[in-house]
Amino acid sequence: MPQLNPSPWFFIMLTSWLTFSLIIQPKLLTFVSMNPPSSKAATAPSTTPWTWPWT
Repeated sequence: MPQLNPSPWFFIMLTSWLTFSLIIQPKLLTFVSMNPPSSKAATAPSTTPWTWPWT
């Protein structure tokens, strides 16, 4: 069964992960986030209980 031979597929996987890790990922991480986290405190929403008409 030739699909069990890891020789060609391991090299392809290793090459693709190295390409992603060393070339593509640093380029993607240089972009500034479009929605930066804000420093204001989170407020809990005020909720009111629902009144069910059949109870």
